[in-house]
Amino acid sequence: MKAKWKIFLPLIIILILGAGFSALLLHQYSTSANKSGQQNTQLVKKHQNKNIEVIDKSYRTEATLSAVGDLLIHRRVYELAQTGENSYNFNPMLDRVKEYLQETDISIANQETIIGGTEIGLSTYPSFNSPYEVADALKESGVDIVSIANNHTLDRGEKAIMNAINHYEKIDMQYVGGYKSEEDRATLRTITKNGITFSFLSYTYGTNGIPVPEGKEYFVNLIDRDVIKRDVKEAKEHSDVVVVAMHWGDEYILLPNSQQEELAEFLAELNVDIVIGHHPHVLQPMRFLNRPDGKKMFVVYSLGNFLSGQKDDYKDIGGILQLRVEKFVNGDEYTIDIKVDDFIPTYVSQVEPIYHVVLLKDAANFGFPDAIAKNEEMLNHMYQWLETDEVN
Repeated sequence: MKAKWKIFLPLIIILILGAGFSALLLHQYSTSANKSGQQNTQLVKKHQNKNIEVIDKSYRTEATLSAVGDLLIHRRVYELAQTGENSYNFNPMLDRVKEYLQETDISIANQETIIGGTEIGLSTYPSFNSPYEVADALKESGVDIVSIANNHTLDRGEKAIMNAINHYEKIDMQYVGGYKSEEDRATLRTITKNGITFSFLSYTYGTNGIPVPEGKEYFVNLIDRDVIKRDVKEAKEHSDVVVVAMHWGDEYILLPNSQQEELAEFLAELNVDIVIGHHPHVLQPMRFLNRPDGKKMFVVYSLGNFLSGQKDDYKDIGGILQLRVEKFVNGDEYTIDIKVDDFIPTYVSQVEPIYHVVLLKDAANFGFPDAIAKNEEMLNHMYQWLETDEVN
């Protein structure tokens, strides 16, 4: 028996040691594997977090835009602004309303009469030429860009256009719709505020029968659907919001005609964002039109006269439009939402010794006794085609 035990004892010891060593190796492998798995999990988790941050990159921003109608500077307007033999000051005429232009991020006006300056002689209806100081007053009042494509652009010829453009460049004010060269016309007008880039285009129905100089078609943009389509396509490639100024419609009529409505539908088909109408010299309503992409285009058919020598029958009433534009960004995609922030009716008081643009609701203090009722009438008139969710 003792002989057998002596034989089996070494085998038993070897088996015990082998089992212990195997258990130790298994424990170490298990621990190592667990650590390795934890590290891999952490790496994947970090990678996923990075991906989520990129995909989840979203934000909202907004910018405000104001617009006013026609500056139609008749002799009786610029004579009351004269301060010297060849000097003028229009700032007091706009002092009472400029805060409503200055409080928005961007402001646009329609400079109906060309500002060719005194060196070529000032003139009034039917062939206008206005002082440079009109632009200076707009700049002082917060206007960033002027539309100059209208039926009076060619009134005083090439010299007046070049003088006007030189002055706009001198005071660092953008202009659109009339240009000094083909290269100038090819330069898209854009303004960026709060991460939103606005582009501006401008066109007119005609030039009062004055022919556009051959080879210098860049002096004024005429309404040409093929040209507009091409311009809008380029603008949409380089901006978030496309604003188009349209000189159209029938003078002194309070509602848009069929041609205005057809052109508005055409612009909506191009997915234009905002259309600002001029020329009728009276207010015409606002509305939103459906676009092919499922969004809406805002149009105001006419903003009336902002500053002019015209009087009565709604011709001395204009307005300051204020729009709020929101941009929603989600990754590489964004959407634009536009709402009417406010519409502020204005009145041109012609009580001497000076013209004043004032709020229509306050115009009883400036020679218009029916001001409160007329203000309410104009607000109802302008908002009549808007839905509740289209107003901020």
